[in-house]
Amino acid sequence: MVLGVDIGTTGVKALLLSEEGRVLAEAEHPHALRAPAPGFAEEDPEDWWQGLRATLARLLEGRDKASLRAIGLSGMVPALVLHDGEGRPLRPSLQQNDARAVREIRELEAHFGNQWLFARTGATWNQQVLAPKLLWLRRHEPQAFAQARWISGSYEHLAFRLTGERYQEANWALESGLWDPKAEAWLAEVLAYVGLEPDRLGPVRRPHEGVGEVTGEAARATGLPKGLPVIAGSADHIAAALASGLKEPGEAVVKLGGAGDFLYAIDRFAPVPELFIDFHDLPGLFVINGCMATTGSLLKWFQGAFRPGVGFAQLDAEAEGIPPGSQGLVVLPYFLGEKTPIHDPEARGTVVGLTLSHTPAHLWRALLEAVAYAFRHHLEVLEARGHRVERLFVMDGGARSPLWRRILASVLERPLERLLGGERGSAYGTAFLAGVAAGLWGFADLRREVAEVTEPEPTWIPPYRELYGVYREVYQRLKDLYPRLGGGYA
Repeated sequence: MVLGVDIGTTGVKALLLSEEGRVLAEAEHPHALRAPAPGFAEEDPEDWWQGLRATLARLLEGRDKASLRAIGLSGMVPALVLHDGEGRPLRPSLQQNDARAVREIRELEAHFGNQWLFARTGATWNQQVLAPKLLWLRRHEPQAFAQARWISGSYEHLAFRLTGERYQEANWALESGLWDPKAEAWLAEVLAYVGLEPDRLGPVRRPHEGVGEVTGEAARATGLPKGLPVIAGSADHIAAALASGLKEPGEAVVKLGGAGDFLYAIDRFAPVPELFIDFHDLPGLFVINGCMATTGSLLKWFQGAFRPGVGFAQLDAEAEGIPPGSQGLVVLPYFLGEKTPIHDPEARGTVVGLTLSHTPAHLWRALLEAVAYAFRHHLEVLEARGHRVERLFVMDGGARSPLWRRILASVLERPLERLLGGERGSAYGTAFLAGVAAGLWGFADLRREVAEVTEPEPTWIPPYRELYGVYREVYQRLKDLYPRLGGGYA
C-alpha cells in the first residue's frame, strides 16, 4: 500500500492506495485559514501535523502497516514557514495567497525589474513569490526573521517532522521566485537583498525522489512504521493535474478547490508573464498555471457568513431558478487580492449591481459566475500567448456541482469533461508518486476516465458574454481606487 496526504487550504486530506492503484480508504481533518488583518492569510503548522495524525489514524486502523511501501505529501505553494534551529515553527505560516507585502513587491520590482526576474525564473514580482514576504518579516518581525535557520513550505515541513531531513521540493523552489531553474541555483542577488543566507535553504528535490525515512519518534506519534520511505512530494495543484490524467500538451484542467487553478500542459519551459509555470510531475512536461486566491474558500465564506448550516447543494438548488447573469449582478472574486492574471494584492472583492430585488440566491449564483469569469480571463490570456487549449477537464470538489459546471461551460464556451475520481485530487496524485517511487507502477500506468461531459447552454452564452465584458471593465475602472481603501496593510 502507499499513502498520499494533501495539506489543503481548509483541511488535511489523505488516502490509501492498494498495489493495484485502488483507493482503499480516505480521510479528512479540517483546519482554519486565518486572516487576522486585511490581506493576511496564515495557518498554524501544528494544525497540519495534528491533521496528519488524525487522518492517518483513521486510514490505518485495522490494517497491516507492514504492507506500506511509501508516503507522499503535497500542499499549497509556496507557503512560507520559518523554523528555528530545532526545526520548530517560529510563527504561523504565510500562505501562498497572503497579500500583506504590497510595499515590498513594489520595492523589489523597482530595484530588480520584472523582466530581470522573469528571465531568470519565469516569475514576476507579485504576491505569490517569497522575497517580498521575507522582506516584510525582516522589517515587521525582526526577531523571528533573525532566529530563522530554515524556511520551507507546508509539505516539506511535515516531511521534516517525519524524517528529520530538510529540503525544498522543486516546484516550491520554482514558484518561490528565489530559484533559477536553468542554472539550478538560488538567486544570490535576491537572497542578499532580503537578508537571507543561502544555507537557510535546503537542497532541491524532485517530487518522486526519496528524502528520508520515518523516524522512531515520528512513528510513535503517527502510527506509521519506522523506516517507511518518504518522498519529496508535490505542489498540490501539480499533484491534482497528475491525478486528473493531464498528460498531453494542449490539454487543460480547471481545478475547483479552496483556491482556483487553471492548469495547461506543455512540453517545454515557456512561461507566460501573467501566469505561473511549474514542472509537471510527469518527467519532460511543464504546467503553465493560473492560480486564483479565492474560489471554494469564497463560497465557504459566503455560506458561513450568510447561510450557516445550509449545504452547498441546497444553495445551488436555490440559485437554479435565477437567470444567467443573476439579473445584472456582477462580482469580482478578489477577496484576498488576486494573483493571476492581474497580480494585484490590493484588489478587493466587489459586488456591482445590487438592488432591493436581489436575494442571497442571486448573490450565490453571482459568486459561481464570478469564478467562471475569472477562468475565462485565464483562458484568454493563455491563448493570446499562442497556447491553444485543445481539451478542457474539470476536477476537485467544486466539480461535483452540476450548476457550477453548466455555468463554467457556458462562460468558457467549451465542453467540460468531469473526470471520474478527479475529486480526490492532490492526495491521489501524491500517492501515485509514492507508488512510482516504491516501484509498484510507472508513469505510463497513469489512467483517466471521463465521468460526464457538460456542454454550454446556448441561451446562457449571450448574457455571459455581455457580463464578462462588464466584469473586466469594472476592475479596470476601480483598480486605482482599491489602494485608497487602506484597510491596515502594513
